[in-house]
Amino acid sequence: MTPGSSLLVCPTMCKQRARAAPEGKAKGCVVPGIVLLLLTYLAYLALGTGVFWMLEGPAAKDSSAKFQREKWELLRNYTCLDSSALDSLIRGIVQAYQSGDIVLGNTTSMGRWELMGSFFFSVSTITTIGYGNLSPHTMAARLFCIFFALVGIPLNLVVLNHLGHLMEQGVHRCARRLGGTWQDPAKARWLAGSGALLSGLLLFLLLPPLLFSHMEGWSYVEGFYFAFITLSTVGFGDYVIGMDPSRRYPLWYKNTVSLWILFGMAWLALIIKLILSLMETPGRSCSCYHHSCKGDFRPRGCRQGPDEEAEPHSPRPGCYPERPVETTQRPEPSTQVSCCGKDS
Repeated sequence: MTPGSSLLVCPTMCKQRARAAPEGKAKGCVVPGIVLLLLTYLAYLALGTGVFWMLEGPAAKDSSAKFQREKWELLRNYTCLDSSALDSLIRGIVQAYQSGDIVLGNTTSMGRWELMGSFFFSVSTITTIGYGNLSPHTMAARLFCIFFALVGIPLNLVVLNHLGHLMEQGVHRCARRLGGTWQDPAKARWLAGSGALLSGLLLFLLLPPLLFSHMEGWSYVEGFYFAFITLSTVGFGDYVIGMDPSRRYPLWYKNTVSLWILFGMAWLALIIKLILSLMETPGRSCSCYHHSCKGDFRPRGCRQGPDEEAEPHSPRPGCYPERPVETTQRPEPSTQVSCCGKDS
């Protein structure tokens, strides 16, 4: 070996050493982060469990006790009724309701499987809302529903993605125009984003409950609850439009609600994406090693001078030392420590 060969470092070895330490530190920090995320997730579920149990538990017990009292009171007043026969009648009523039939008055069907009802069921299927108040009962319809949802759900996601992209482009276009007029891009972006948020709130969450209150007879809070549960694709099914047999619904009603669902889901997806980015930002802003916490981890030259400042030559890619590499002088003017290669 020549006197200066032991001081030369292969570029590949330099890259491996430079990247090994940050990656090793990052791997040691990933597991606690995942554990913390899972603990937070479980704690949030525990919070929801406790709150729903405290709020809904007593009401459910009271409702069940009331139903049992009314049932036994009916049996005492009408001794000709048999308990098992009454239970069978109740089960038949529940099944009839699930099938879209109703036995109140002279009305025997709400038309949920007619043309408009089938269209609304198709919308609730591919949007994954799934209210649960209606489901196919024939085996042919169930098999078709599987393949219909298998293709329709990805298609719906593509459509929502494009609609959300168009909405985002509209916001950016407004921001550019306002920024060119006011010469203040930051203020223009803030104003355009606030305008999009407020207009979406009005159009998709605040104004539709007024329509639902008029058409369904719900209160405003019930309509707002239905709007959010629908657009978020939770779809409990406790409130569904067009279910009151005593009301007449125009043909445009369900079609308009279907369009509202489509555009409203695209808008709410943007809002959820914004909330998701805000929740993930703290995890990205403070990484495992110190340089990325402050955002000052930049590529630097491999050769450092005595004052630990990089010399003015261009840094080569893939060379990111954790600490400055001191320059070792040799009697030969052409032999220096170099981790990116030997100078010519």
